[in-house]
Amino acid sequence: MSIIAPGSTIGILGGGQLGRMTAMAARVLGYQVHVLDPDAQCAASAVADRVVAAKFDDADAAADLASHCDVVTLEIEQIGVAALEAATRHAPLRPAASILTVVQHRGRQKRWLAQHGFPIGEYRDAASVSEIESAARDFGPLIVKSCHGGYDGRSQMRVNDVAQASDAWSALGERPSVAERVLDLDVELSVMVARRPSGEMMVYPPALNVHERQILAWSVLPAPLPPRIIRDAEAIARGIAESFQLEGILAVEMFVLRDGTLLVNELAPRPHNSFHETEVACSTSQFEQLVRAICDLPLGDTRALRPGAIFNLFGELWVNGPPRFEAALAQPGVRLHLYGKRGAREGRKMGHLSAIGDTPDDALARVRAAAMAIQ
Repeated sequence: MSIIAPGSTIGILGGGQLGRMTAMAARVLGYQVHVLDPDAQCAASAVADRVVAAKFDDADAAADLASHCDVVTLEIEQIGVAALEAATRHAPLRPAASILTVVQHRGRQKRWLAQHGFPIGEYRDAASVSEIESAARDFGPLIVKSCHGGYDGRSQMRVNDVAQASDAWSALGERPSVAERVLDLDVELSVMVARRPSGEMMVYPPALNVHERQILAWSVLPAPLPPRIIRDAEAIARGIAESFQLEGILAVEMFVLRDGTLLVNELAPRPHNSFHETEVACSTSQFEQLVRAICDLPLGDTRALRPGAIFNLFGELWVNGPPRFEAALAQPGVRLHLYGKRGAREGRKMGHLSAIGDTPDDALARVRAAAMAIQ
């Protein structure tokens, strides 16, 4: 593999906050950045050299982007197959379209994980109300998720019994779905693994995650978990990356059950909200690592030099006017990161706070205190 040296041009499919932060890291390393996004004024537009304003399934636009780039990556999985193939014809696409094809479809993703020997929870494919009802009779309470689309808790419904199956099927748009048995969860964690085309691989320490309203509320790294859980979680993430022959980065979301069982939940072959704290906790952020990986540069150190935590900021904070950011920044060790999005609305991620501390608990206490000071 040949290195794509600084001074070259990186294309990013998607111009949201993850694309913006990746573009910022790329520019620090000396790269030019082009992005494709349906919104010409997307979050990444302020730091990109060029924006191709087009839908994510526009093959001609993807070809246009890639033809001006030395390598193409992404910040969102839901890119049309034809667009992925069009980009690949003009520049290396990292991660590959074959990985995206698996990850884009929840049913296909679960089958791939099971076929490759990775632990997952019990589930059923569900393409009708009757199949959801059957799963509810066999499993009890379910989480039903549409196979395509949706993140941050969207496109999924809880079904407590057979009687709720029809409403869930309608709410999800009567689309093919997966019906997952509700699990007896202890904690949720994620592991980020990076792999470059030459084969070098690095893994970040697991992050411990807490969700509210099915959206990540806060995360802390390194996760204060037993050594066995950490060791096994990192091994699973490495195994998935190797099986995919990953080129880029991959977040592996996992569940730890109350009996200590570790299960894979979902995969995200892109930067991940739960690793924003790598910007303050590690010498190499997830965004710089993505740039290094896709350009086949030596990967950066993934050790946590100090514990770090993040707390997401949502649009409802803006309802009564600009939040009191100065109150958050008065907290020692706290940093504010806003995404440059236009139009705050309830549930929309507008930014995050991060903090460092002497221990994970200390970092988390600081960032939570800063978040409470804003409100």
